[in-house]
Amino acid sequence: MWTRSLLAMMALGVGSQGCAGTFHRGPMPGEPKDATFLEIEGTRVRYTDRGEGPPVVLIHGFASSLETWLTVAPVLEKKHRVISLDLKGFGWTDRPEGDYSPAAQARLVFGLLDARGIERTAVVAHSWGSSVALAMALAQPARVTRIALYDAWVFEEQLPTFFLWSRSPGLGELLFGMFYTERPDEKIARAFYDQRYVTYALVSDVQRALERPGTVAAALAAVRGQRFAEVQPRYRTITQPTLLLWGREDEVTTLPFGERLARELPNCRLVVYPRCGHFPMIEAASASTAELAAFLAAEGAP
Repeated sequence: MWTRSLLAMMALGVGSQGCAGTFHRGPMPGEPKDATFLEIEGTRVRYTDRGEGPPVVLIHGFASSLETWLTVAPVLEKKHRVISLDLKGFGWTDRPEGDYSPAAQARLVFGLLDARGIERTAVVAHSWGSSVALAMALAQPARVTRIALYDAWVFEEQLPTFFLWSRSPGLGELLFGMFYTERPDEKIARAFYDQRYVTYALVSDVQRALERPGTVAAALAAVRGQRFAEVQPRYRTITQPTLLLWGREDEVTTLPFGERLARELPNCRLVVYPRCGHFPMIEAASASTAELAAFLAAEGAP
C-alpha cells in the first residue's frame, strides 16, 4: 500500500527532484569558532591535527562527524599524530554537488593527508566510514599501514530497502525529502544497547546537524554512492593488519557481517563487546580504546 502511494505521488508530480533540497558550499550557521578548514578538491573540509608520532586518521560514519572520536582521539594523541575530519557532506564540511562514493571520499582523505604532509598512515573508521577506509587501502595500499574498523558497513547485503529504492531518480529525492530528517530519536535509540546514552542533548545535536543546509541532498548522494557489490569482491586483496571492533548487540550492522568480513580480510582479527550496540567507542569505551591503542602500537614491531 505504501509503495503504491509513493508511485501515485510520483505520477502526480509530487516531490520532484527538489524534494531532497539543494547542495551547499561555504560556512554554515552555528559553525564552531575554533574549527579549522582546508580546501581539498574544491571542498571546504573541517579537520583536526593533533599529537605527535606515527600518523593515524580517524574516519566517522554516515550522518556523523569527527565528534564520534571524542573519547578515542585524546588517548591516541599521547603517542600518535591524529588527523580527524568531517567527510564531504557531513559535520561542518561542505555539501557540494558531485560524487559521494567511498572512493571519492577516500580521495578527499588522501588530499587532506597530502596537504598536511603525511605520506603513510594507519586508518581507523566507523560504520560507513569503514567503506572509505577500505577504498583507501584498495586505491593506494602503500599509504595505508594498518586498519581498524568499528562495526563496519561495507557489504551490499547490509543496505536497507530504503537505500536501494533511493537509487532511483525522483523516488530517492522523494523518500529523503519526506523521511530522512524524521524521528532522529528513534534512529539513535536503535544504535545503542544501553538507552541511557540516548540523551536529550544527543538527540538535539543530531537534529540541529540535520537542519544544516545541503545535508539531505548530500546524504542522498552518499547513499547512491554505496555500490558495494562492485567492490566487495576485492576486499580479499587487502593485506594490511586489520582489527575489527564490534558490538554484539548492534542492530545497525549486525555481528554476522563482522564475522563475514573477518573471514574475507586475510590478515584480520575480530573483537566483540557484549552489551554493546553500534558505538563500541562509547558503550565499551575503555576496553575498545585500549584494544585499538595496543593494535596501533604494534605497528613496526617484529
